[in-house]
Parts: sequence; C-alpha cells; structure tokens
Amino acid sequence: MIEVRDLHKHFAEVKAVDGVSFTARDGEITGLLGPNGAGKTTTLRMLYTLMQPDQGQVLVDGIDVAKDALAVRRKLGVLPDARGLYKRLTARENIDYFARLQGMDESLIRLRCKQLITALDMADIADRRTEGYSQGQRVKTAIARALVHDPRNVILDEPTNGLDVMATRSMRRFMRQLKEEGRCVLFSSHIMQEVAALCDRIVVIAHGRVVADATPDALRAQTGETNLEDAFVKIIGSEEGLAA
Repeated sequence: MIEVRDLHKHFAEVKAVDGVSFTARDGEITGLLGPNGAGKTTTLRMLYTLMQPDQGQVLVDGIDVAKDALAVRRKLGVLPDARGLYKRLTARENIDYFARLQGMDESLIRLRCKQLITALDMADIADRRTEGYSQGQRVKTAIARALVHDPRNVILDEPTNGLDVMATRSMRRFMRQLKEEGRCVLFSSHIMQEVAALCDRIVVIAHGRVVADATPDALRAQTGETNLEDAFVKIIGSEEGLAA
C-alpha cells in the first residue's frame, strides 16, 4: 500500500505539488489523472524517491520514504516516464543487471527472468540488444526490469504511451494480472478508455492539488456525466483536461 500525506513540492515560485494526499491500496489499480502541468509526474517522482518533498510524508507498506529510502525502493517496482534502457545490453541482460542491484542470488535471477519473459511475451526479443527496439519492446523490457525483485507495489507512468493496439491490450492484461496477484498498482494515464477499463479508484490532480478521489462510477455520479472523459473535464473545470 502507498500512502501520500499532505505532499508539497516547489520549484522557485511554482507550486508543483500543493498538499496532495491519497492512498493506493493493495489488490487495486489506482489511476492518477490530471492535465499537463498538474503535478502528476512530480508526485510520482517523490513517491519513488527520485525527488524529496518540501513537506509531507510518503509511506510504502508503512515505511517512511524520508527515513529509509533504500527499504522503500525494495518495495517498489517503477516504470518511470523515461524508460532508460542500456542500449548495448539485451533485454535479458538489462533485467539481470537490475536484479543484481537488488542483491538477488543467481538461481532466483534466472527464475524471475524466465517468469517475466514468459509473462510479457518477450521470448523473441530477450537475447537481442535493446538498441533498435520498438516502443512496445522497450516498455516491456523496462517493466520486466522494474518487477524482477517481485515488488508488492508497482508505479507505472503512462505505461501504454506510444504502444500499438496489440501491445496496449497486452499491457492492460498484465496490469490486471498484477492486481489479481494482490499488488498495489498506481499508474498515470491520459487515455480515458484505459482508465475506465482498469481503475478501481481515480485520483484527479489539478494545479498541484487533489480535486477528486473516488471510483469511476462515483466520479460520473458526482458530475452527472455518463462519460468518464466528460466527468474529468467537469472536475478540473476546463477543456484543458483533454490535452492531459
């Protein structure tokens, strides 16, 4: 479980995150939505320890990020906005390298590599250098690398961005599998169809603040809209939401 309490982050005079609070629970998919510049990516970066908040608290399975960032990293699997693969390594070597950084032993590394390559349908690319991979192949490799240590909490920043239809469907199936395994899944997306299909709960951020936190059905009921995209636009109070 990921708990966010009164999170703040300033850049000079800009309030990027201004008191964000929400909870992403185990066995659920929580969507983080908002227009461009709303503070979504900054919030996610503070959750996975890339940035330090100016104020507030992040707890991952009860561990305070500010007090034990290393322990939190072991609890998290993260697909950041920048995928960051090592281009001269194969997919398998990328996964293996991150497993070693987590201190995993050889037999477990081999097992987890095999499991993830199978689960993500990567057998045909596993031993090719990642340089020249398609966007979908890069995302699959980055996710496998993020999950090699079997974390219970998974943060995905726009996981289907740039994917074709078949790769997107595959990614959605994989996210549902993570949920069925009882993991906490937190992801950001700007695709309303995806959010409606996947999310148990939606947190909407605008101007660095949480402006809604509810189930998709509750958000539609609150706004009087039958379409989630229309509900989202009404919640943030501007057509700018369509560009998020």
